[in-house]
Amino acid sequence: MHLSLSDKIELNILHHNSHQAELNKIRFNDLKLICLNIMSSPGAGKTKFLEKTLEDLIINFRVAVLEGDMTTNLDAMRLEKLRIPVVPITTGRACHLDANMVSGGLKILETKINPELLDILLVENVGNLVCPAEFEIGEHLKIVLLSITEGEDKPLKYPIMFREADLVLITKIDLLPYLNFDIQELKSNILSTNSKTEIIEISSISKTGFDLWENWIMDKIKAFKA
Repeated sequence: MHLSLSDKIELNILHHNSHQAELNKIRFNDLKLICLNIMSSPGAGKTKFLEKTLEDLIINFRVAVLEGDMTTNLDAMRLEKLRIPVVPITTGRACHLDANMVSGGLKILETKINPELLDILLVENVGNLVCPAEFEIGEHLKIVLLSITEGEDKPLKYPIMFREADLVLITKIDLLPYLNFDIQELKSNILSTNSKTEIIEISSISKTGFDLWENWIMDKIKAFKA
């Protein structure tokens, strides 16, 4: 098979990224630190979701966040109000975090806290349903948020993202009474793309579904540390 120069460059980039991702995972495993890669399109509600999640998680677990954004630290500043270690990673023009960025973020995190004291590292990826799915960062689990305001067809339009997901969180379900939206069609589209993924409906406003989500993550933490 003949590859164009651009294809060869892309494969080389992905190869180097995969190598660094493996090194990241080895580091996380050595630290007994479970890493969750949280992805979505812009506006799906990742940061609000993290705020509400962290309010509960920090009661029983020691948590840190790597916060990815293209140009600002606004989301990182929101999470810092919870008095947890937060490292902003500004990507510039890049529409995703890669393994090298996460490695660099971890080194900065180590200046704030001994990572051996942590239980969970949450990585909020850049808002995008395409690029983040193609770049491993060394995470143990991939979580995808999809809001009901985005439409039922997104898993079919962006299958790589949903094919990789260990869990899909359907967000903003408090808006269901006000939208012409078929949540069963969305679930069917998700499962047609990835029959093994789990699905939970949540609202960061009413906290509907947060008991299921937090039980899910606690089960994963216990299994990881077993």
